[in-house]
Amino acid sequence: MNKQSGFTLIELAIVLVIIGLLLGGVLKGQELINSAKVKNMANDFRNIQVQIYSYQDKFRALPGDDRAATAHVNATTNGNGNGVIDGAWNSTTQTDDSYLFWQHIRLAGLATGSTTLGAPTYLPTNTEGGGIGVQSNPQNTITGLTGSYAICSEGILGKFVKQLDTTLDDGDPTTGSMMAAASGTVTGLAPVAPVASTAANFDSTKYTVCMAF
Repeated sequence: MNKQSGFTLIELAIVLVIIGLLLGGVLKGQELINSAKVKNMANDFRNIQVQIYSYQDKFRALPGDDRAATAHVNATTNGNGNGVIDGAWNSTTQTDDSYLFWQHIRLAGLATGSTTLGAPTYLPTNTEGGGIGVQSNPQNTITGLTGSYAICSEGILGKFVKQLDTTLDDGDPTTGSMMAAASGTVTGLAPVAPVASTAANFDSTKYTVCMAF
């Protein structure tokens, strides 16, 4: 009668160690991916500020609002030159300053991307695939935001919202210069209430994040 052989305790221990190492590697890898996403989203907010100030410094006009953009950067459409970035941050109206903003800064060499109005890839997205944009009048985005401009980025998971707010503001998405509201509610035309990080299922829910400056 053949005697069945099995794993020894040492062999089982080795297998468990290997499994632990593999799981640790996977978790660490996911952590690095998440950190990279947050870093990229934070850079979106920082870069748009730099792009506005750099364009103003060079042309004495706001990108998107520049009434001489055709002369300055060979843009196809000028802004109205009233000193504000008119239009909602997520506008798809090709004559709005907030829409023209992207053509003006790209033609000025301050950002990459399509310069063709209406092109499928013209409007930028964040690393989560949500839209991102800028407008004047931050008070028309999320209640309590004050400043000259608001940058908004949508479709961001709550767990990333908390990391973003800690990185760029005060760590509380209901106060300060960065706030979060329910995804899809921030139209840029009227203020909506911010959402606290203590809300149910906050980490796994997507939000629109706006930062004023």
